[in-house]
Amino acid sequence: MAAACPKCGWQPVSGPSCPRCGVHVAGYLAELAAGASHAAAFERSSALPSADVATPALRAAGFWIRVLAVLIDTAVVLIAQAMLYFMGSMVFGGRSSVVIRVAAQVFGTLLVAVYPVFFHWRWGQTLGKMAVDIRVVTCRPTPTTPGWLADGGSLTIGCAVLRQLASALSSAILGIGYVMAGLRRDRRALHDLIAGTRVERLP
Repeated sequence: MAAACPKCGWQPVSGPSCPRCGVHVAGYLAELAAGASHAAAFERSSALPSADVATPALRAAGFWIRVLAVLIDTAVVLIAQAMLYFMGSMVFGGRSSVVIRVAAQVFGTLLVAVYPVFFHWRWGQTLGKMAVDIRVVTCRPTPTTPGWLADGGSLTIGCAVLRQLASALSSAILGIGYVMAGLRRDRRALHDLIAGTRVERLP
């Protein structure tokens, strides 16, 4: 499996630098390791409680930036649907306009369901989230039991599917599930709570 960029999470990174953010992977990892060593030494010397340490939740993506990402994704789906209808009209002409329209609608429905699942599983980001530099990661404790997803890690295909199904629930209850992301301190929507995920800003 191809390695991911340690800074922005982009996959795959086959060369020495990330093709998306341009960071030199080996150098960045070395800086992180050095920083972790200094932080550990400082914590031992000052004996600060763990509650004072900054957590990833402080980088949670806000409600409106997530709305912008959804609008971009909606535009992507509508453009793909329009292109299918246009190409079908060019090939078959006006004789099959009803069939083409139905096919375009079916394609759009499938795309709405499959597109976020695949992109969240593969990259943690849809095209809309890539545009605004946010991504979906796991938000679970890391118990000693093997098989659990680590906090801040990549989504499995099952987790991505569950999040998409829960997203439909967030929409079905008059969008209240989405509004929760603007009301909660951790900015997690209902489908994030169900799937064990959170949306965070890229560093």
